[in-house]
Amino acid sequence: MPIKVDLDDIDWKILRELQNDGRMTNVELAERVGISAPPCLRRVRKLEESGIIQGYQAIIKGEAVGQDLVAFCSIGLKHQSDSELKAFAEKTKSWSLVRRAWMVSGESDFLLHCVAPNLNAFQTFVIEELTATPNVDSVRTALTIRPVKDEVLIAI
Repeated sequence: MPIKVDLDDIDWKILRELQNDGRMTNVELAERVGISAPPCLRRVRKLEESGIIQGYQAIIKGEAVGQDLVAFCSIGLKHQSDSELKAFAEKTKSWSLVRRAWMVSGESDFLLHCVAPNLNAFQTFVIEELTATPNVDSVRTALTIRPVKDEVLIAI
């Protein structure tokens, strides 16, 4: 269901500022966007309640916590019925190495963004979990070398 909310210039400024620093106080946010604190807080709550702001997270450097390997897996299913697609999508939620997953069009049916402590852990996941999953026909993996661009998810 698409989000249909009219956003004015102040709303866009709020979104931009919160994307850059989600921990700032409401007073600081209000100052940055040029309004007083009470209406700023009302606007932020409206953005949260409408689902435009889905939440707040700390961005953790993987290498610093022993999660050094980042990989992508393209998954092709044997059968693409609605129930099979939904079953695989649901299965991805149980795999802790899978951090994000998308159903995609083209040669593959799903694209998985995986993070693991090392190559051995990733290989074990691919062999023992992913390829062993019912209806999985093909798995193509791509190990990342290093990040070259790391931006916020939505450009504002």
